[in-house]
Amino acid sequence: MTATAASRCGSAIMLTDKQAMQLDSWKIKGIYAEQGGKVLLEWTAGGPDRPASIYSCTKSVLSALIGIAVGQGLIGSVSDPVFSYLDMEEEGIAKAIEDDPRKRDITIQHLLTMTSGLDWPDFDKPYWEMKKAASPAAFVLGRELAHEPGTAFTYNTGGSQLLSVILTRAAQESLPSFARKNLFRPAGIGSARWNRLGEGHEAGAGLSMSMKDLSRFGRLYLQQGRWNGEAIIPPNWIADSQKPHHKGLLHYEPSIYGCYGYHWWVSPESKQDGPGYYFAFGYGGQYLFVIPSLDMTVVVRKSLDGRNKSIYSRRVLTELVIPAATGHTW
Repeated sequence: MTATAASRCGSAIMLTDKQAMQLDSWKIKGIYAEQGGKVLLEWTAGGPDRPASIYSCTKSVLSALIGIAVGQGLIGSVSDPVFSYLDMEEEGIAKAIEDDPRKRDITIQHLLTMTSGLDWPDFDKPYWEMKKAASPAAFVLGRELAHEPGTAFTYNTGGSQLLSVILTRAAQESLPSFARKNLFRPAGIGSARWNRLGEGHEAGAGLSMSMKDLSRFGRLYLQQGRWNGEAIIPPNWIADSQKPHHKGLLHYEPSIYGCYGYHWWVSPESKQDGPGYYFAFGYGGQYLFVIPSLDMTVVVRKSLDGRNKSIYSRRVLTELVIPAATGHTW
């Protein structure tokens, strides 16, 4: 099936041959866009929409799970210290406090907003070392404290792994089990699969999903956490998640990032042409865009081609999908 033919399967937006060639040159693998719950564009470069790694878009799903746990009272508050949920009998974790007592001040909110202060340089460089560690939690907490907690933004997948440890200890069940019971099954998401990491599962980049199911997850946020009348994610958590808690990497060039909320990136209307939105972002240009003013979700998949080439996925949103849906070019 050609790229253009694939775009004509039940879509309201029809791609021209020129647009399809442009997507090919940008190494875009797939687009799935919905507005008001109706399909706008369903396109793949070849073959059906299959579950595939969403890389760090996983973090936004993890955020939803933390919000659900807070709503259920399993986690008291985002202001709770991280250490109150960890196994203090574990040697590496106890030693982390002994080395620097200031680490006691790290809260769940600090992890959610990437402001824990733990040393984690060069766009997640320690991530691969963490994956090899016997105890990922001890490895993360064993990092030096480079900043006072809450004062500086540093992108840190290790913090996401700590959140998953907190969640699984608070809920007394595995990450996949909690997610399936409290999020995926109620929202009709059937394609989610988690990678294992150590004795648990990889929470910062380990989830695979179809584009359609990832879009469904975004639609859940547009519906204030409700699906078929059932409350799944607390609406106040959704509001806090999409609120910029730190400027994050708003001024990074090219503009592939934004401000940072609770494991969601935020692109405010005041900082760009066109509507504001928030988004989940995975390495290489995997995006879930949630655009409240247009009641729209857009998922873009891209071949891995370096970090900065992710800008082409954002151009899919701003130069193709939004203009086609609104009839307005910003």
